[in-house]
Amino acid sequence: MLTLRQIEVIRAIMMAGTVKGAAEFLGVSAPGISRVMKHTESQLGLRLFSRTHGRYVPTHEAADIFNQVSGVFRSVENLQHSIAALKSGETSTVCLAAVPSIAQHVFPNAIKQLRDDFPDLKLNLNTIKIEEAIDYLLLGKGEMAALSYKLDHPGLVMQPLYAGRLVAVVPTGHPLAAQSVISVHDLAKDVLISIDPDDPYGAILAAPFYQNALPFDLSIQARTGQMVAALVAQGLGVAILDELSLASPAMRDGLAIRPIKEPTTFRAYAAFSAERPRSIFAERMLAHLKAEMGQVTVMRPANRT
Repeated sequence: MLTLRQIEVIRAIMMAGTVKGAAEFLGVSAPGISRVMKHTESQLGLRLFSRTHGRYVPTHEAADIFNQVSGVFRSVENLQHSIAALKSGETSTVCLAAVPSIAQHVFPNAIKQLRDDFPDLKLNLNTIKIEEAIDYLLLGKGEMAALSYKLDHPGLVMQPLYAGRLVAVVPTGHPLAAQSVISVHDLAKDVLISIDPDDPYGAILAAPFYQNALPFDLSIQARTGQMVAALVAQGLGVAILDELSLASPAMRDGLAIRPIKEPTTFRAYAAFSAERPRSIFAERMLAHLKAEMGQVTVMRPANRT
């Protein structure tokens, strides 16, 4: 059986027509090419080349071997092209999703990093609600969903992405904006804007009130954290939000964001189907999301008067 090295030498002599030319093509010494060629002909029991006017010409008997050698190299070149295409993402499409709190800022930033890694990768991106993630993943609509809630489902694998806190959000100029730390007791006395507490994300935002036995009476109910922030910026009330929802500097215009006096937690997860292997693209996206979330800082110093 011929080795890949022997096949490579045969092809080089075919292309160059001389041992010296083949050696230069492969970047090795001419005697080394001669030794490989003599060993190959001895191994096969036939002459592969005849020497005519100083050049090596394939013999008639070896014509089929040369056709096969050319076919091997075409296959190798196709393989190399396929590998290069995989590395750039040229032949792949990946479907990813995120809940609104993540989709606003950190998700696009991570996608930019992913596209830098795989310039030709085709992307199908979605913004979904937490409760839509199960169908999205288990029905094969997408490979990964970045969530703000840990779903308990046997068909899903949940990978921790981020552990942070909730923050108080009030309009700039609001009396509470003068405080460096705001208590949920003070927020409960004001006009509250938030998400339906029956919604998984809304339940996270409502938890500090319930944990402190405070009424959670919504004056304005919104659909997303981004809408909540925009309504607070208009001076319509106060809210509790997560830091990821406020990660974009543009989202913080008109807002005073303060730590909450009472303990709070906010976590994010990447959800995958337990039945499907992860692609290299999803693994890289996971790493970029973690890195982007680790850089989120939304606090501003309290207004000084």
